[in-house]
Amino acid sequence: MEDGVINKAIAQKYELLSLYSNKSITVNHFVVSARKYRPPIFDMVVGQDSITTTLKNAIKNKHLAQAFLFCGPRGVGKTTCARILAKTINCENISEQAEACNTCESCQSFNSNQSLNIYELDAASNNSVDDIRSLVEQVRYAPHKGQYKIYIIDEVHMLSSGAFNAFLKTLEEPPDYAIFILATTEKHKIIPTILSRCQIFDFNRIQVEDIAQHLQYVAKNEDVVAEPDALHLIALKSDGALRDALSIFDQLVSFSGRSITYKDVVQNLNVLDYDYYFKLTKHFTEGDFASSLLLFDEIMQDGFDAHQFINGLSTHFRDLMVCKNKDTISLLEVAPSIKNQYQIQSEQIAIKTLIHFLKLTNECDVQYRQAKNQRLHIELCLIKLCSVISEITDTTDANIVAEPKRVEYKKSVASEKLPEKKEEKPISNHSVEKKVIDKDSDGSLERETISLKKKSKVESAPVVVQMERSNPFSFDQLTLAWAELLSLSQTKGKKMLAFILENHKPEESGLPNLKVILDNVVQEEQLKEEQEWVMEFIRNTLENDHILLEVEIRAFDEVKKIPYTGQEKFEELAQSNPVLLDLQKQFKLDIL
Repeated sequence: MEDGVINKAIAQKYELLSLYSNKSITVNHFVVSARKYRPPIFDMVVGQDSITTTLKNAIKNKHLAQAFLFCGPRGVGKTTCARILAKTINCENISEQAEACNTCESCQSFNSNQSLNIYELDAASNNSVDDIRSLVEQVRYAPHKGQYKIYIIDEVHMLSSGAFNAFLKTLEEPPDYAIFILATTEKHKIIPTILSRCQIFDFNRIQVEDIAQHLQYVAKNEDVVAEPDALHLIALKSDGALRDALSIFDQLVSFSGRSITYKDVVQNLNVLDYDYYFKLTKHFTEGDFASSLLLFDEIMQDGFDAHQFINGLSTHFRDLMVCKNKDTISLLEVAPSIKNQYQIQSEQIAIKTLIHFLKLTNECDVQYRQAKNQRLHIELCLIKLCSVISEITDTTDANIVAEPKRVEYKKSVASEKLPEKKEEKPISNHSVEKKVIDKDSDGSLERETISLKKKSKVESAPVVVQMERSNPFSFDQLTLAWAELLSLSQTKGKKMLAFILENHKPEESGLPNLKVILDNVVQEEQLKEEQEWVMEFIRNTLENDHILLEVEIRAFDEVKKIPYTGQEKFEELAQSNPVLLDLQKQFKLDIL
């Protein structure tokens, strides 16, 4: 649909609303705009097209349910749609578009609040069982004139549990002429047995643009000159509730007379102007923390809440990020003139920078309640925001480091001599420290350590490769190192490893490597988990980097059987002391 067609449709809509609204209320005194401009027909309802279309089709096709439940946030048209539905189904001359004629006797009596077929009950003040019983008694009587009797129960979630139970049967099987319309802002408080008996309509929050257009019509009808940015800010402040927007509009008319400006809205509603956020963001990108702190002080002097300020700053960064992509610009709910400022500033800031900004403001928001000095907490956040770009630049420079060449060592042979000196290879000018642990073809561990020293930006830092240690050692030295490893594992709480080290000493036949014979696979898996730590300790203690770990699992028949019962323990002792058998037979002792 082209823009011209859309504007023409909107103009026709509000022209019709003006026609109906003049007939609906005779204005002899001041009436708030929320009542004065309440939509009288479905086509005039703002921002709920899917619901009004469904209701009109139900009336046209005569598929009306016995009970409706209208639920949603405040001020979105629940009670209005309930009244329009009640008015339309009793209209004597329903149009082809399923709208009330507004001229028949039924419509006129409804407009003057004299209809005997429509009952409204406020469940907030009539929530007892007796109130519902009185309502049920009225349902028994058919309408004197007209086709339906409609019962509108507002704030139905306020009914007591007894009242809900008293209402169940009537709600499920009412007379053919009775229709119930329930309205609530808290659907979760209604019992499931009530929900299952109703046709549920969920009302959405009204879009900012729809509210701004409606306010523009109201301002024109009331001879009020209002800036588009001012009406857009009112719509944004109303949080999707048209009634709230109209109430704010009336308040501003009382404040400023027949002219509403953007500054009037900012001053009256205590809204932090967008200009503050644009100026702060500019200071952040320039690293000007002094100007940022002074501007924040000005904001605090004007009486704004500090927590509200940091939340608004996060929203500002979010909106800047939204402007980075043409597909997401529609998510920006601001006036067109302000949208242009967002697009200009978003082009000057990188996405990576905006992500850092959002991260810092989010952390500040989360920690704000726990901070003892909340102002200082926010000022520290502003200082961090000013240093984001410089930190990103430094980090980018630091990450430009040449990839060090990989040094690989093969297993040493006893006859080979180790080189006395390794070549030093230059790398870039930044400090790096890296440990690499590789496995050889036979599963053994070989280790290399590369240490890079930091130099200036002009000089290049050489790679210093540590020389491999190959000091000879005896089996006694290996046994002592094993005992120290056992003591250390006990101190560190490595109980399973300590058990293995204590019961499985290294074999002398495995020299110059570390050969251990274990009882089962479980012990082997446990030792593998600690293999790196064990070998590092042994190699450092014996100063030999060529020691390898060899693990064997003892055959099942070789596993030494540990005596467990009293009989087994006695037999174990009798093998080394045969005299015990003679004593047992002589004194006829029982072995427990």
